[in-house]
Amino acid sequence: MTRASLDKKPFEVARMFDGVAKRYDVTNSVLSFGQDRRWRRKTRDAVGLHPGQRVLDVAAGTGVSTAELARSGATAIASDFSLGMLRAGHGRPGRRQLPFVAADALHLPFADEAFDAVTISFGLRNIVNVPGALAEFLRVVKPGGRLVVCEFSTPVIPGFRQLYLNYLMRALPRVASKVCSNPDAYVYLAESIRAWPKQRELGQIISAAGWVDVQVKNLTGGIVALHRAERP
Repeated sequence: MTRASLDKKPFEVARMFDGVAKRYDVTNSVLSFGQDRRWRRKTRDAVGLHPGQRVLDVAAGTGVSTAELARSGATAIASDFSLGMLRAGHGRPGRRQLPFVAADALHLPFADEAFDAVTISFGLRNIVNVPGALAEFLRVVKPGGRLVVCEFSTPVIPGFRQLYLNYLMRALPRVASKVCSNPDAYVYLAESIRAWPKQRELGQIISAAGWVDVQVKNLTGGIVALHRAERP
């Protein structure tokens, strides 16, 4: 897959991530100029976890976001439909104790109300049926439980927005070619970011799936947005 589409084919998306799994964490740190670490910390803060609680990290990839969630003392479970990503993350330092589960975000292998919170970081836009996934997240969260979506979004500063789009479409694939074995995957990722709904629109989609009290917080000028919501 080399072009973004809102009609994504799950097998192609999984194969794409399998192909970049080994260097995925390093590539992301380079392309984000190290901001990915801050975004993960902000996501953990937004979830507001406590020891003894359970959180499901959907589209967790290599589990680097799950390890950050586990720093809260909660039990954090990493799930992803890319076996390559799960294999790359399993056993890495700081992640050896994490549970890794192969799972489709649209058909999670967990009981109703099994978690206190669900998170998904930079993965919601890769799911073929976003409303269906949000409804599935709602199913596995307890009443009063939280959802936090960390996702690339639309910069809110006009001049910065254009600069960012130029980087996204021109510089990002070139940089990726230096540190990644499959730079075409990052062409797809760049285009999927451009095609993704803006902050307000995504908030409306989350609300329509049954979540309440949807709040949005922009990070890094809106390059990334945190959407936080609760199950009624």
